[in-house]
Amino acid sequence: MITDTPSSAPVFNRKNPLLAKLARRQLLTVGCEEKETWHFELELLGSGMEFLPGDSLAVFPQNDPDLVADILGALHLTGDEVVTDPNGVEMPIRQALIESCSITAPDKKFLNKLVEKAGDTATDIARLLQPDHKDALTHFLWGREIVDCLLQFPSLVWEPQEFVDILKKLNVRLYSIASSLAANPDQCHLTVALVQYESHGRLRQGVCSSWLARRAEEETPVPCFITPGKGFRLPEPDEDVPIIMVGPGTGIAPFRAFLQHRQATKAKGKAWLFFGEIHSDSCYFYADEWDSYLEDGTLDRVTTAWSRDQAEKIYVQHKITENGADLWEWLEEGAIVYVCGDAERMAPDVDKALHDLIAKYGEKSTEEAAAYVEQMRKDKRYRRDVY
Repeated sequence: MITDTPSSAPVFNRKNPLLAKLARRQLLTVGCEEKETWHFELELLGSGMEFLPGDSLAVFPQNDPDLVADILGALHLTGDEVVTDPNGVEMPIRQALIESCSITAPDKKFLNKLVEKAGDTATDIARLLQPDHKDALTHFLWGREIVDCLLQFPSLVWEPQEFVDILKKLNVRLYSIASSLAANPDQCHLTVALVQYESHGRLRQGVCSSWLARRAEEETPVPCFITPGKGFRLPEPDEDVPIIMVGPGTGIAPFRAFLQHRQATKAKGKAWLFFGEIHSDSCYFYADEWDSYLEDGTLDRVTTAWSRDQAEKIYVQHKITENGADLWEWLEEGAIVYVCGDAERMAPDVDKALHDLIAKYGEKSTEEAAAYVEQMRKDKRYRRDVY
């Protein structure tokens, strides 16, 4: 069994990432026109990298070479000009823009430099940078990237190093791990939604999601390291503690790892999974696996919510309300509630549904229900991994 105890395994981190290999990718949303969600399998190559269910994988992505080509064109550069990248390494600017620099969302440092260079022709942007125009600046920046700003001022002359110096370092992307080493030794699985939309006449794509889904080849090295999720852990296998997992969309990832681990370790305690997506026929990720877990007792219940299969949109919070009486029984038995996924809308809605069912079926006032939930937090029985 894998535990939290220290080991002699190699230490991989931001400065010393593992070069894993992309061994397999599978589209999970076959037939769905609205979105693409992918399953990726990384081979850890006998590296000794260790992780636990609930951990995340930090991935160093690469920028889209086509976008880099557009930026170089807007800068009137060949791409061969040598620069020092944000990590202090000399390389051609094309390589720096692909591997080292954040080249999508413009930040204030970039915009201030743009205003400085453009002068009176950029007064509108200068005005947006004033402290009392934060909302207007946010509105202006939505769907805009650095390339749009460069194309807006085509006569500006940028020195290669000057341009690289105002860019942020290309940062890692974190993904909840969707597998357990107890079930898949030397592998790390991810469940990733492709970010993709159009704005201002250009197709925009998520840096890492599009790299993994569109441009990385089989056997492509994927630099990565583990980020521990110490607050998102399973009970010990011999503890007879019920667990309730709420993971719509890609929020399902850690719970796939949980269930693989529970099966491999023959964990005690009941398990209930809530999953939601837009269509049951094209977006029911890992359905065969959930069925097998139901058959062997690793999983006791699966409750699904499909938002666009009927006129009225149904989400996981509605299913929580619908199953409130049973959930209250599980909570009174000491169940741990795990929530993973969207922090902006889903998590608050699930939180409200949880408060409401505790008030209703526990016959509590609003204040008493809030105190019950707060005690769950203190007892580490309400754990969230939201983003």
